[in-house]
Amino acid sequence: MLPPPPPDTRPFDVVGIGATSVDFVYQLPAYPAPTASLAKMRISHHFISCGGQVATALATCARLGLRAKFIGVTGTDDNAKRVRRDLEERGIDLGDVVIRDVSNQYAVILVDEHSGERIVLWDRDDRLKLRERELPPDLASTARVVHVDDVDVNAAIRAAGIARAGGAVVTSDIDRLDDRTMELVQAVTFPMFAEHVPTALTGVADPAGALRALRRVHPGLLVVTLGVGGAMALEGDRLHHMPAFSVDAVDTTGAGDVFRGSFIYAYLNGWPIEQTLRFANAAAAVSCTRLGAIASVPSLDEAERLIAEATAARQRHGSASPSGERRRATLG
Repeated sequence: MLPPPPPDTRPFDVVGIGATSVDFVYQLPAYPAPTASLAKMRISHHFISCGGQVATALATCARLGLRAKFIGVTGTDDNAKRVRRDLEERGIDLGDVVIRDVSNQYAVILVDEHSGERIVLWDRDDRLKLRERELPPDLASTARVVHVDDVDVNAAIRAAGIARAGGAVVTSDIDRLDDRTMELVQAVTFPMFAEHVPTALTGVADPAGALRALRRVHPGLLVVTLGVGGAMALEGDRLHHMPAFSVDAVDTTGAGDVFRGSFIYAYLNGWPIEQTLRFANAAAAVSCTRLGAIASVPSLDEAERLIAEATAARQRHGSASPSGERRRATLG
């Protein structure tokens, strides 16, 4: 069983520490390639949407009704103003945001309109890095859950140590590797990995085997998102695998971040791990039916409706898949 969540006596349910982004999303009829037919193509649809790993997870938490706060560094350009405005309009506290006179992180996202899969091209000024000394002094008593990404890994590790010492649970979004990634894994309460990370850390190709190998360095719950394979968690010695919901995927950008925010919501409500994984998968799947990261964040009713529809379809069709040829959501 998951350990009980911290009591609801702190100013915030969740504090997220990490990066924001403004995403320039281009929906294309196919992926570009240096061939005659794919070297040039007309853009099907384009728009601007805010995102970023922690920002999207917090937007999910806020949409689900949690009290959320963001800590990180933003710039002074129009992109920075846009992302701060978007987070504030969603009720996310920005009282400890650091603003520097640089351009904000941004990304160009190319989305295949047929599969919903995407390629992300991004840039981030090194001066946007959050320094350990910029963490607020009251972090240890601020939130029930502290969620960190691995963008500014030094600050993330320091924040995790402070938060856990103060009785908070720390969750993570780990989707890249550097020389301190394993330290970050050990620093947080519930490490949550992108699909490729456990294998890269352990050399074990099978996701279940990779999680079991990571058990040697971390005693707590270990979670990995598996794209079209759904999500997997290792709770003690018990392995849980929850398949993805099948939807007509439009854009998979931010699905993994929505999964993490929804996981935090379910955990704070005391749900068991299988129910938590099912709900987080459903929320992520709903987000894949829309373009954008923060723009695609679902409501509680929308996630629960998808679960109810899938349950009813299974009852009608027995063990057969209720989704036919619809494309499955991808959790990145």
